[in-house]
Amino acid sequence: MAAWCPAGLVAVAAALLAGIPMPASFAAAAHAQPPAPPPSSDGTSIDQGIAYVLMLIALVLTYLIHPLDASSTYKLF
Repeated sequence: MAAWCPAGLVAVAAALLAGIPMPASFAAAAHAQPPAPPPSSDGTSIDQGIAYVLMLIALVLTYLIHPLDASSTYKLF
């Protein structure tokens, strides 16, 4: 009569634990939801809007800082 070795017992337990949840996962996959619809925007319009806002901020800051620079006594040319 052959004795059960601990490695064989562990292998049998692992096979049982891995095999029991399999039918449940296949049943869940059969009732899965359909894929989500594609996004309505690919993000380029959002990026372009952010770029326009940043350029407008830069333009406003330029016109706010320019009078301070023009009134200084330092002459570049």
